Amino acid sequence: MIIDCHCHAGSGDGFTGPWDTRAPLRDYLRRATVAGIQRSVLFAAFHSDYAAANKEVAKIVASQPDRFYGFAFVHAARDRRRVHELIETAVRQYGFVGIKVHRHDAPITREICEVARAFALPVLYDVVGEVSVCELLAQEYPDVNFIIPHLGSFADDWRAQSAIIDHLVRHPNIYTDTAGVRRFDLLEQTVKRAGASKILFGSDGPWLHPGIELTKIKALRLSPQQEKLIMGINLQNLIFPNQKNRAIA
Repeated sequence: MIIDCHCHAGSGDGFTGPWDTRAPLRDYLRRATVAGIQRSVLFAAFHSDYAAANKEVAKIVASQPDRFYGFAFVHAARDRRRVHELIETAVRQYGFVGIKVHRHDAPITREICEVARAFALPVLYDVVGEVSVCELLAQEYPDVNFIIPHLGSFADDWRAQSAIIDHLVRHPNIYTDTAGVRRFDLLEQTVKRAGASKILFGSDGPWLHPGIELTKIKALRLSPQQEKLIMGINLQNLIFPNQKNRAIA
């Protein structure tokens, strides 16, 4: 099974760019189906009210529960003192299986990490190139798994992307995804140094083409088992830790 661990969905309420305006899934799903992607993790576009945005994503997930997993988006500053409430709703009512945080909103907080620990959820945290925080997260919350998307930098900061490989090697709870990574040589280095077990396939859909993003994984010419890890098993191990290492057809 091929799983895309990184796809936005629903409407934003700003107009600074596609990322906070709308994340339509129709074309994404068509492209993903052609590429053989069978499931996707969905989380909101940027929004001024993530409680409302998560509710919209929950409706999309519920419409095709065998196709989607949901992650709850939270704003580290604006949602202060209500993160537990937001995540409890997301888990208990919506069946969500992870948390999404973005440095563009605000730096991640202890509150978020402790809620993630309490609910045993992975955190997909876009650090926007500030990969040094991985050292602190790994030390302070060794029992929380963190997925750092874009190999640490969607903006192709090669220093950040090179540095995060060291964190992947040294810290068992730090992972990355491949969404939007354009430096193919750095993907090769990541596999070589950190291993396929620390990497998740992601597309950053619906804005990036999931088939093109998946082609990068296939171009790595990995073993069948390594491909299975990156394309789905690693994510399943993070969101269903009690079923870790189960085979995915």
